[in-house]
Formats: sequence, structure tokens, C-alpha cells
Amino acid sequence: MNPIAMDKIKRSRRCALVASAAILAFLGITGSTAGNAEQSVAKSHSPQHRWLQIGRASWYGRFFQGHATSNGENYDMNGFTCAHRNLPMGSLVRVTNLTNQKTVVVRVNDRGPISRSRVVDLSYAAARFLGFGSNGVARVRLELLKDDPELAQIVYPQTGAVVFPLTPLLVR
Repeated sequence: MNPIAMDKIKRSRRCALVASAAILAFLGITGSTAGNAEQSVAKSHSPQHRWLQIGRASWYGRFFQGHATSNGENYDMNGFTCAHRNLPMGSLVRVTNLTNQKTVVVRVNDRGPISRSRVVDLSYAAARFLGFGSNGVARVRLELLKDDPELAQIVYPQTGAVVFPLTPLLVR
């Protein structure tokens, strides 16, 4: 058979295949079987593992104002930051006061707390926002926020301080 005729046959078969795929896509029909569809639904509803910690939080303020933190930046008692013993520097943590359910997002920029009965030291502004600035101590829940670089850039724009982000997307 003529090689040009063979190319025309292959080309027409390809066009028919592409046209049928476009029609099926337009109608919403996919190539997956019902069994595969059920598996994909089961995968999407699988529980996600989150890092949580519940304990007592305290705050530190005026005495440490302007002093260097563990990551090298100066402490600002009016910023939304915290000190944690082992979370990576630059991590974003959602802190919820379990007494009044108020929530704030803070960035880890220091190591602490010194007191073993506490899980986190918050800046004065964060403690005041959560409603325990005058009490000094509150029962809180900490949740590590992951894969949220947009939030990190909006809330805490990059400064000259040394920060160790959770994801490479935070480094620009």
C-alpha cells in the first residue's frame, strides 16, 4: 500500500480518537471504572494526620523586649510570635485558648518555655489577643499549620532574620 495513504489512515484514526475523547469529556464520562472511583473517594476521605499539643501557655513581654531570640531577630512583644521547645524555627502555629475558644496564628522564633509545666511561651500581643494577658497562664491547644506558604508571606513577610521554613516555597 502507498505510504501516503497509510499516513492518511493513521491521521484519520487519531482524529477520530481525539474527537471521541473530546465528546466523552464534554459529556462528563471518564475512563475510570466504578471500582476505581470508589477507591479515589475513599482516599480523599482518609484522615489527615495533624500535629497537636495541649497544655499550658504563658507569655513574656517587657523584660525581653529588643533582646535577640534564638533565630537571631530581636524580640517584639507586640508581634505574634512564640517560643517552643522543638518546633522548627519559622513554623506557623494556630494557638487556641481552650477557655474562651479564641484563636491566633503565631510564628516560632525562639526556644522555650523554661518552665517544664508549660508547652509554649507567647508574645504579650498574642496572649492579650487570646484573652489571658492579665492572667499570665492559660490552657491552650497548638496546631501546626503546614503547606500554607501564602499565609506565612501575608502574616509574616520575610525579614533579614534567619528563619528555617517548613517548605521550600517559603524561601524566595
